[in-house]
Amino acid sequence: MATVTECAIFAGGCFWGMEYWMKRLEGVISVEPGYTGGQEENPTYKQVKAHETGHYEAVRVIFDPEKCNYETVCRHFFEIHDPTQEDGQGIDIGPQYRSAIFYADENQKAISEKTIAILEAKGLSIATKLFPASVFWTAEEYHRDYCDLRHIEPECHVYTKRF
Repeated sequence: MATVTECAIFAGGCFWGMEYWMKRLEGVISVEPGYTGGQEENPTYKQVKAHETGHYEAVRVIFDPEKCNYETVCRHFFEIHDPTQEDGQGIDIGPQYRSAIFYADENQKAISEKTIAILEAKGLSIATKLFPASVFWTAEEYHRDYCDLRHIEPECHVYTKRF
């Protein structure tokens, strides 16, 4: 019998760091870097980096809801990047690096809003925006497993316990 999976799409700076940390969450089956939220079809890294398409660098996370639910994945997202930074992430500045959640349904939206409210109640000013999921374009192959293949930790993403 096949495992039932769920999908979540997050943008939180460079997708190399997002992929690196998301893959380390128990219950995550796969993490795919890519682009979403823009108007150009099949954008390239060069186009996105040049701000020609309106896309965010993002990751598509496939997870086993029997091992971790959407709320767990969402909370992890907020612990692996700085959700208070408005203009990018760390030294990566630009619209393609902003923090956003691309929710698949009203349940994901509600959980994302609840999670943001918890962080704001702790005094954080959350810059993360919420958008309905749109087409997710897979990034070029050389972006996949970027940090792991080079045996490096991401520079712009540090795990920070927030919950």
